[in-house]
Amino acid sequence: MDVRRRPPKPPGHTIAVPPNHHQHSLHRKNSSSAGDRCIPSPTPKASDALPLPLYLTNGIFFTLFFAVAYYLLHRWRDKIRTSTPLHVLTLSELAAIISLIASFIYLLGFFGIGFVQSFIARASNEAWDDDVVVDADRFLLQEDRRLVPCPAAAIDCAVPPVSKMMDPPPLPVISSEEDEEIVKSVVSGSVPSYSLESKLGDCHRAASIRREAVQRLTGRSLVGMPLDGFDYDSILGQCCEMPVGYVQIPVGIVGPLLLNGCEYSVPMATTEGCLVASTNRGCKAIYASAGATSIVLRDGMTRAPVVRFPTAKKASELKFFMEDPANFDTLSVVFNKSSRFARLQGIQCSIAGKNLYMRFSCSTGDAMGMNMVSKGVQNVLEFLQNDFSDMDVIGISGNFCSDKKPSAVNWIEGRGKSVVCEAIISEEVVRNVLKTTVPALVELNVLKNLAGSAVAGSLGGFNAHAANIVSAVFIATGQDPAQNIESSHCITMMEAVNDGKDLHISVTMPSIEVGTVGGGTQLASQSACLNLLGVKGASKESPGSNSRLLASIVAGSVLAGELSLMSAISAGQLVKSHMKYNRSSRDVSKMVS
Repeated sequence: MDVRRRPPKPPGHTIAVPPNHHQHSLHRKNSSSAGDRCIPSPTPKASDALPLPLYLTNGIFFTLFFAVAYYLLHRWRDKIRTSTPLHVLTLSELAAIISLIASFIYLLGFFGIGFVQSFIARASNEAWDDDVVVDADRFLLQEDRRLVPCPAAAIDCAVPPVSKMMDPPPLPVISSEEDEEIVKSVVSGSVPSYSLESKLGDCHRAASIRREAVQRLTGRSLVGMPLDGFDYDSILGQCCEMPVGYVQIPVGIVGPLLLNGCEYSVPMATTEGCLVASTNRGCKAIYASAGATSIVLRDGMTRAPVVRFPTAKKASELKFFMEDPANFDTLSVVFNKSSRFARLQGIQCSIAGKNLYMRFSCSTGDAMGMNMVSKGVQNVLEFLQNDFSDMDVIGISGNFCSDKKPSAVNWIEGRGKSVVCEAIISEEVVRNVLKTTVPALVELNVLKNLAGSAVAGSLGGFNAHAANIVSAVFIATGQDPAQNIESSHCITMMEAVNDGKDLHISVTMPSIEVGTVGGGTQLASQSACLNLLGVKGASKESPGSNSRLLASIVAGSVLAGELSLMSAISAGQLVKSHMKYNRSSRDVSKMVS
């Protein structure tokens, strides 16, 4: 297949942010053993030329400097007392002045040159970086102007053959004998891998040593997984344990998504071809039809502990106590002391024999709120044991929450943010942008999203591919990807309106679980994506408004994705588009060899 440059797209086209092209385009050959790697020779130092050890040389010049300075000051004081001219020097005074100057020059060179060289090196690096940026910009500009077919075959345009590729940079090696000993200790098991950060005090060094230990233990290489270029301190104790590198996922931008009168450029991290392009087409159709409207119906995170009593009668007594409105204020005071943002909204109880499940729901500000609601629940359980001493707390979570699992309670009652989003797509846009018709879309939605999902026994899955968009936005913005399960609960509705000419489309999502503070949202890339949407961090003016806006944007993006995919299926374009955009033209067998 010939690879040709497409002409420039109108505003609202898809923009892809690729990973580091140096790491993406270079491939390494696996080395047969760790000993085959080349270790660069150490950089020569100025102290190597000294005839004496460095500490001894420094001591001599320090002593000389202060001794001659004291001697000269003492001599000049005597000359002033005896009215002797200061410029009249004896041989010993002349030698002292020369020694003072020599020691001063040495000390200046020892302490000052490294400081000056740091500025020189930084200036040279900045100049080099500027040259690289200029060259890269020039290359991109030239590429953008190239409207003719590639001179070589498609595989040559995408990735050069292995035999023509440049030699890759050397693998990171253990930089010192001390690190080598630590690697051996980890391999032998005498030093636990999880303790490297605390023992070394350097998270990047710990990741490098752990990575090398893993390669030696498994006999397999981690070439291709980058190590450098990541702030490992930022994930310590909150995002990931025992890191050995990081995985690169490209981020595409769809939009503008016109939602509630505002335009948003939505980041989507995905490796599925067509997903960004398809969602972008949906955004274009919504924009051309005056935009979409989104409403947050509920906002409350849940946690449901399970407790056990000796009898079902005892369990029912606590159930009646928890559901009595007269006790709610007391329980709220106990619950709310866990956080200045946590506010208890309600408690729903369910009994299974002598076991009681209590589903607490509370507001959590701009945080997703799982830890916040768990602390509040723990406070209430400790309070209840004063009056219900025979209550046995089995678990802080009894799956009546329900977290990271499809469940009817989330589908019906909601969890996190419950959002509905709608738009009216004009007949002209359906025909010209989506390449289908309103009656065809309505019929397909009934037979596929409603009847088809019912035949499959789906729970919350009355949609085409809401999970695709939710997962991509979640990964880009630092949300918990596992919560895509309940966050993708969605029912897509389509109906012909305005005498059958236009299409009314809506998505109802009862449990979108998102936050703009905490967890992965504080990482640099994810924080940048949140900043792009204007929801970075916590809202000081209206706590919780940033997370609610993010949930609305997720629902609006799902609306765009549903609209475009359903149109592609209706028009018979799904297979064609995936064959064009979602299949690699590379020869995998040659790449592996």
